[in-house]
Amino acid sequence: MSVRLGVVFPQTEIGTDPGAIRAFAQAVEALGFDHLVFYDHVVGVDATVRPGWAEMAHRDGATSAKPYDVDDAFHEVMVMMGFLAGVCTLGLCTGILILPQRQTALVAKQAAEVDVLSGGRLRLGVGIGWNRLEFEALGADFDRRAPRLEAQIDLLRRYWTLRSVDHEGVDGHARGVGLAPASVQRPIPIWLAGGRTRSLERVGRLADGWLPVSFEPADLGPALDVVRRSAERAGRDPAGLGIEGRLPSGGADLAWILARYRSWKDLGASHVALNTMGSGLRGADDHVTKLARVMAALHDDGE
Repeated sequence: MSVRLGVVFPQTEIGTDPGAIRAFAQAVEALGFDHLVFYDHVVGVDATVRPGWAEMAHRDGATSAKPYDVDDAFHEVMVMMGFLAGVCTLGLCTGILILPQRQTALVAKQAAEVDVLSGGRLRLGVGIGWNRLEFEALGADFDRRAPRLEAQIDLLRRYWTLRSVDHEGVDGHARGVGLAPASVQRPIPIWLAGGRTRSLERVGRLADGWLPVSFEPADLGPALDVVRRSAERAGRDPAGLGIEGRLPSGGADLAWILARYRSWKDLGASHVALNTMGSGLRGADDHVTKLARVMAALHDDGE
């Protein structure tokens, strides 16, 4: 099985020049990559105003040593994908959109529009999130985010496949309403992030693919077993679930990157996204230069 190679859009390091952003996407496409993956945050926390926030974030599920805060620049993912849909032919994937802090109908509408503008190139990667204060700022219930996510997935698929929806629950009463224009993909594929047992079971039951964002390939086996068993219990074929590995590629040497890529491939990953963020690269050009070196090494290695 061939692996679709993508690139994590360097959200916090690419800057704000639209021309540079367009050039980055077009350079990634010219190098032969398949898709772009977008990290998502709406607001960041000012730690000088909320002391102790980082410790709380780690308790709530943040995996990085320094959680993203108010000084980390995040382009809004739906707007960015709409912009890039018109300047490149790459696939577009949120990795991840924090779904429970958003209105379901609005996400359905935005995703359908990105799918229309891109000609059906969207994968909607979603998860429950870890930033309690971001939920607070958006008027969403952090402690109920997991059951809300499951109900939202069902409602999103209704919006994308039915002319009109009658649904009571996750966002109140939606009666006799629908979306136009309709998405190209009906439904748009929904991929889920997850690392804990309950979220892994959710992947198997509900998702079209899995984004194991916090896993090393060597540690993936037990989690993958949970996903596959859950899919089987739900009457689904585990072989039909995609897997997108995340491959740090900014500061690592090429031999290490190639070895890690082979590990993802051996595990059966359908997609692998190279992540050049967080390694001291400066601006879009530096990221493209490193991506070109990695792609050349993969070609030399027979990929």
